[in-house]
Amino acid sequence: MTASPSPSKAFSIPAPLAGVLMMAVAAAAFSFMHAAIRHLSDEMHPFEIAFFRVFFGFVALAPVFMRQGWVPLRTKNVKLFAYRGLLNAAAMLMFFYSLSITPLATVAALGFTAPLFATLLAMLMLGEVVRLRRWTAILIGFAGTLIILRPGVVDVGLGPLLVVASSVVWAFALMIIKVLTRTESSVTITAYASIFLSPICLVVAIPYWTWPGLEQLAWLAAIGVVGTIAQTAMNQSFKLADASAVLPVDFTKLIWASAIGFALFGEVPDIWTWAGGGLIFASATYIGIRESRLRKQGKLPPGPPSTPVDRAPPSEDKPGQA
Repeated sequence: MTASPSPSKAFSIPAPLAGVLMMAVAAAAFSFMHAAIRHLSDEMHPFEIAFFRVFFGFVALAPVFMRQGWVPLRTKNVKLFAYRGLLNAAAMLMFFYSLSITPLATVAALGFTAPLFATLLAMLMLGEVVRLRRWTAILIGFAGTLIILRPGVVDVGLGPLLVVASSVVWAFALMIIKVLTRTESSVTITAYASIFLSPICLVVAIPYWTWPGLEQLAWLAAIGVVGTIAQTAMNQSFKLADASAVLPVDFTKLIWASAIGFALFGEVPDIWTWAGGGLIFASATYIGIRESRLRKQGKLPPGPPSTPVDRAPPSEDKPGQA
């Protein structure tokens, strides 16, 4: 007589499907977090919101230090961590400020440019070889950026420029993270990110400081929790499924951002945002899938994905080696 499968096995989800679902959760969570930042920026300066985003992330590391003591802080790369902290803080502050003055769909679309800049910098700084197919994808992605910005045709505005600048600075930070992952644990990288980002963001936020009320604290806590959920779900998606399966789902950020922006803030993305965002996303997705295959073939060193768009320290889990 054949034993019936256990309930857990009967309702288990195949890993590739689970990875796709995790990326869908991550995309939705990132979008809701950005909407919360946009909403709260009417009452608080985005630099102060950024500080609390980092602060709640630092608090989340308390259980790690309770279990492991000061072991995660043992490193010979403090200077490199400091450089990463400065870059990470600059990218995050620019991104949070852009959320306060830019339509959510535009932020989502331009946020996809990070992998394009990361690929270029990996070639220039880390000696990675970029051949014709990835060069073509990069050029298509930058064409999409120009379609959204349309310089010389319309007033570009500070907000979109800050999103692009944030992607550039974040790409530099990713190069340092790629180097650190060769010798440091994910816990150490995350801990030092929070250690350096917290005082930097606090110093920048002090001139705009207003003490948050209970309702604002609830929003700030929600931003921290939802941001952690988003990053954890994204990391898990890369662990469960191949990049070719999960990266296309990342495009739902633009759909979520458009829907939320319209429902809450009356924003209607124009055809240029959709067209340019589609090109940027298609090129970034191709680059991600191509690099995933090259890593599996041993032609590229392992490294973190460049898809997170809040530029905050990652969760404790090591970024997926997609």
